[in-house]
Amino acid sequence: MAGVNNISIEIPSLSENIRIIESFIDNAKEKYHLDDDIYGNIMIAVTEAVNNAIKHGNKDDSSKNVMISLSLEEGLIKFKIEDEGRGFDFHKLPDPTSPENLSKPGGRGIFLMKHLSDEVDFKDNGKIVELSFYMNQ
Repeated sequence: MAGVNNISIEIPSLSENIRIIESFIDNAKEKYHLDDDIYGNIMIAVTEAVNNAIKHGNKDDSSKNVMISLSLEEGLIKFKIEDEGRGFDFHKLPDPTSPENLSKPGGRGIFLMKHLSDEVDFKDNGKIVELSFYMNQ
């Protein structure tokens, strides 16, 4: 039974490959009949996670890949994004909403992921991020 509702793809670390991720999410929307609210949240959160994996994890090294998988559990759709980088200390992230960080261009990706996803889990020293979304049944 495992793997029946599990889809995954792997992309080289090039920012233009975000289009492939958008198509992957569009296909999931069709296949699992996701409503527009959850679809919008998934699109933003997952593309942010993939962007982070490309830029920060794999340092824009196109010889390194980003793996994205989707799994369905009871009322939950979960995306796992994994890069080939060294990871990062996800406990020491600056708050993008604090006054000294408001004008800085970076640091909003994880903030967005946490606000748009129902659960965000970092694993393997931050090389893996899992984004979970509750599906309206």
